[in-house]
Amino acid sequence: MTEWEGTVEEIVFRNEENGFTVLELNTPDGTVTAVGCMPLVQEGERLLIRGEWRDHSVYGRQAQVQHYETSRPDTFRDMERYLASGLIKGVGPATAKLIVGSFGEETFDVIMYRPHLLTRIRGIGENKAETIAYSFSEQARMREIMMELQDFDVTVNQALKLYRIYGDAAVERLKENPYRLITDVPGIGFKTADRIAKGMGIPADSGFRVRAGVGYTLDYALGEGHTYLMREHLLPLSVRLLGVPAERVEEELGALIEEGTLVEEALEGRTAVFHQRARRAETDVAERLMRLVRGQYALSDLDLEERLRDLERQENTELDETQRKAVLEALTGGVMVLTGGPGTGKTTITRFIIRLMHALDMEVELCAPTGRAAKRMTEATGFEARTMHRLLEYGRGPGTAFGRNEHNPLDCDAVIVDEVSMVDVFLMRHLLRAVEEGTRLVLIGDADQLPSVGPGNVLKDIIRSQRIRVAKLEKIFRQDDQSGIVVNAHRVNAGKMPVLDCGSDFVFHAHEDAGAIVDKVLALCEAEARGDGTPQDVQVLSPMKKGEVGVNNLNVCLQRRLNPPSAGKAELTHGETVLREGDRVMQTRNNYQTEWTLETPGRIEKGLGVFNGDVGYVVRIDAEEHAASVLFDGERLAVYDHAQLDDLELAYCVSVHKSQGSEFPVVILPIAGGAPMLMTRNLLYTALTRARSRIHLVGRRSGINRMVRNDRIQKRYSALWHFLCEIE
Repeated sequence: MTEWEGTVEEIVFRNEENGFTVLELNTPDGTVTAVGCMPLVQEGERLLIRGEWRDHSVYGRQAQVQHYETSRPDTFRDMERYLASGLIKGVGPATAKLIVGSFGEETFDVIMYRPHLLTRIRGIGENKAETIAYSFSEQARMREIMMELQDFDVTVNQALKLYRIYGDAAVERLKENPYRLITDVPGIGFKTADRIAKGMGIPADSGFRVRAGVGYTLDYALGEGHTYLMREHLLPLSVRLLGVPAERVEEELGALIEEGTLVEEALEGRTAVFHQRARRAETDVAERLMRLVRGQYALSDLDLEERLRDLERQENTELDETQRKAVLEALTGGVMVLTGGPGTGKTTITRFIIRLMHALDMEVELCAPTGRAAKRMTEATGFEARTMHRLLEYGRGPGTAFGRNEHNPLDCDAVIVDEVSMVDVFLMRHLLRAVEEGTRLVLIGDADQLPSVGPGNVLKDIIRSQRIRVAKLEKIFRQDDQSGIVVNAHRVNAGKMPVLDCGSDFVFHAHEDAGAIVDKVLALCEAEARGDGTPQDVQVLSPMKKGEVGVNNLNVCLQRRLNPPSAGKAELTHGETVLREGDRVMQTRNNYQTEWTLETPGRIEKGLGVFNGDVGYVVRIDAEEHAASVLFDGERLAVYDHAQLDDLELAYCVSVHKSQGSEFPVVILPIAGGAPMLMTRNLLYTALTRARSRIHLVGRRSGINRMVRNDRIQKRYSALWHFLCEIE
């Protein structure tokens, strides 16, 4: 780590929200451009910074600040510049010059301890002197607290968040219980809080620490998709994390259960432990689904079968018995699941259901969990679909809650949800809260695909419970049964090796070496873009994040090949990632506070929320403000500031898990070695079903064979099926 010390010559840029600052530091060795979180630094101050040199493609060499310390200006000129910086209320350049000219070296002591002396200066009365003194002392206190916080191994950015949440009590709150940071401060997890706590001398078996460790273990499981852990698993995992005796963990676990923070549930002869909110979500989903199932859905004396036959004639399509039954059940029942693999007619049945409902003057709402999935649904059915968040009017409720709920339900007769395998239990709960009894609900999805990124196993659990009607489509209709993609997807799902030389839409490129696989992936991306597509039509998927053929490395290689730096493209460096205009990027977590704008002819719509898995393109980089504008789904424009950029990653290559709900004209799938828990049959099946026109498999035949034979599905602990079965 390098140190620089000098005087702050100029604040080039500052983001007041997150403290990100670009400044010029005048050092004995010349001027240094320093960038980082320095919210309180002002021109004229003495500054000591520690960090690393970074080379920016546009702005040249910069010092990336990791830690800083300030001291008062020590020359009259610098004292004037500091007072005139705008930080001290009531002081501008002229007043600053008068104050320093009157009191010289004692200026700051006068303002702090003898502010009545300021009234000797023309234009400063008692009220203004009090304002100046109060503003000066407030800034001094803020600096003092920020510096104290950094003594606890808190970063500048974290210290700023702490101060904004706790104010003057920040240090006191931190000393009381540093583990409260986990729930109170965004971006601080158990490991960071634990490091801070250890530096403060908090014992390893402290109740604060043990409780936080148990909670973190369940939170981590929630992040992996589990809504609970068996007690027999939770205890040893917590013991391993905390390094304390099992009896101590048992003691605090009992206390957490007794106070209601955690909940125990008897499940399949064992004891499951839930976070209260996860259990509440699953029980609420179960209760609301069964309430819809038991509703009244009379359609007077209409001859639905005759209407359906008329519709078949209009569509020039003859449905088979399973399909016909599925359409009728969607209209005569409360909840129905429509499931099946690619090419089995889910889209056709959906279109028939919608048209028949419209013929009966029903109001129908269509939705899907992501923007890409909603767009696909619109294109496939011919009827407008929205994301679930937009349907539920996120950001229009109290605070930033959903505007649609049990107090303001959806005004429609039916809700049809596509790609339900992607929907986690929390989002399903929000949807069901907005669906009134008497409204039909049709859930469409492929139960054999990977489960949702978020917690729960909604689609599989509903099917497993056998409490809700399920229409399973198995006969292949799409593309005259000749599509290599469709045929091979079904072969893989059945545990059979795909036919690797079956036509132009399913192509296998044999390569053994990882480097050769990467080179072929790059060449195929360029070839597809030069042919009948564009770079946006081609999506590289990978089973893993790390390694030479993993998401991280392929993104760097693909960015270099498909969107290289040029004089006409602005870019910025954020952490280890270079973001450049034209880059394809993905949102990596649900951020309900990100604002977006949607412009259509004659209308501008504003909203909140960009969600895990949303893919967009960087349309503008403002390197000076360290910000990027991203266009999602070709319509929603969101501006990311320095702090929000943490949510973005390159998306030339994405994991198969993150590709769910999306369909791409061309998919390229590299297959090399990998952990058995990743290289599974249902992951390969999911990847194949993401391709609409063509898929390229690049790699080892033996790797494909191992994936087909590996039908091990990682256990996901979810209990929606159990709660559905419990309801009488």
